[in-house]
Amino acid sequence: MADAAPRLQGLFTQLLGAPLPVRIRAWDGSQAGPPGAPTLVVRNRRALRRLLWKPGELGLARAWVAGDLDIEGDLYTTLDRLAGLIWERGEDARTLAQALRDPEARAAVRGLVRLAGPPLPPAPPREEARSPRRHLHTKRTDRRAISHHYDVGNDFYEIVLGPSMVYSCAYWPTPDSTLEQAQRDKLELVCRKLGLRPGLRLLDVGCGWGSMAIHAAREHRVNVVGVTLSQEQAAYARKRVADEGLTDKVEIRVQDYRDVRDGPYDAVSSIGMAEHVGAERYLEYADDLFNLLKPGGRLLNHQIARRPQRDESTYSVDAFIDSYVFPDGELQPIGSTVAQLERAGFEVRDVEAIRDHYALTLRQWVSRLEADWQRAVQLAGPGRARVWRLYMAACALAFERNRIGVNQVLAVRTPEAGTSGMPLRSRTWN
Repeated sequence: MADAAPRLQGLFTQLLGAPLPVRIRAWDGSQAGPPGAPTLVVRNRRALRRLLWKPGELGLARAWVAGDLDIEGDLYTTLDRLAGLIWERGEDARTLAQALRDPEARAAVRGLVRLAGPPLPPAPPREEARSPRRHLHTKRTDRRAISHHYDVGNDFYEIVLGPSMVYSCAYWPTPDSTLEQAQRDKLELVCRKLGLRPGLRLLDVGCGWGSMAIHAAREHRVNVVGVTLSQEQAAYARKRVADEGLTDKVEIRVQDYRDVRDGPYDAVSSIGMAEHVGAERYLEYADDLFNLLKPGGRLLNHQIARRPQRDESTYSVDAFIDSYVFPDGELQPIGSTVAQLERAGFEVRDVEAIRDHYALTLRQWVSRLEADWQRAVQLAGPGRARVWRLYMAACALAFERNRIGVNQVLAVRTPEAGTSGMPLRSRTWN
């Protein structure tokens, strides 16, 4: 008799203290759960063993990446429903240890063990990063983390990002604008905030595939140095620079920002890079950028932020993101970022929250990936493609629900005389 799905529904209800808000289809063809709801497909018993050996997010992530779990129906709806039950249950939710004090919950675990089959732990998918226990953020570990995320293949990123090859939040004039227009508007916004004009020197920290450097040099005639730790990004960016005829204005280096010694610069852009710095080294990052600027020079720091916690000592890095997406990445609240920039000597002149813009951007990236799914799988492998689809969709929901945000912080190395060089009226960029 095919009864795995009803058994799973009952066991998960016992363990979680609430019914799953999605249907389940199990490996034996059985189904159970709310009619018409999205379906969680449990392809094999190995998915259960992953959850038993790594309860919570990491076990789910491993099962998803390995293809042991799948979703039929709208991905965003499914993730939203599961997030409310598993990831965001609030302070009143039982921890696993508390749940296991309940005889019914212990019985549910025993039931899952019996249903899962042989109790040997499955090996993690090969896409899982082997991060150090502590996020040291040395030059070596940062280089390894950047390579894990960015050296996936430029062809794969072209599918996701489109011709702009900008891997950060776009700036949407309207929700129905094109991704290309929104990314161009973001680059232009950064240039205007930095007050770029012909002949100035710009340092683009974490330059990616060269889009910011090319835009600034082509549209504002500045001289740009872009630094990245990714060999693949650098090679791609250099070719783009040459194709644009900008080799006299743009230099792309494979270099850690901590090793840049040819300042001072008139401006520094750091777009989607500071998330890799780490809380313990953030002041060092701010100090380095401050010292690379001329007096009166501007920094535009574009960075994802998390919501502050009542007890900041309880913050831990998201297990799925840390293991599969951004090894050693850390988010901090916007208040902490501003405070650290000020401690380094910067005068913070403007903070613009653009959270809604990132939700729109991520949904576009997911759509592009899904539209060319087979080619993406051929280029990056099925596991890596599944990682990107899950993380971008989950992040889109996180931005939409205000669980995380993204901000552009404009800061100035204001001279001792106090003349910042900024316009009197807020957001009148020149």
